[in-house]
Amino acid sequence: MNELKKWAKSPNRWVKRASAVTLIIPARKGMFLKDIFEIADILLLDKDDMVQKGYGWMLKAASQFSEKEIFKYVMSKKAVMPRTALRYAIEKMPGELKTEAMKK
Repeated sequence: MNELKKWAKSPNRWVKRASAVTLIIPARKGMFLKDIFEIADILLLDKDDMVQKGYGWMLKAASQFSEKEIFKYVMSKKAVMPRTALRYAIEKMPGELKTEAMKK
């Protein structure tokens, strides 16, 4: 897992994206939630849209098992989280949670 956190700090956009998308399958099973949050924190302010989509996708996958925790994370970061990542992260959540997360 430490290797993925190193990847998240890479200058290469694809390596950074890979640090997140590698965790999609385990995230759907509720695994590695602490690491998912750590990687999301590292990538949080990245300007690259492919990186934003990657970690948003990772959060979306994690929300299928840990919706409450992912929603809480998104709400705590929404002031700084790029809209692209935010939209990906909440895509599978119920309508009322999406509405709440999208409020300015």
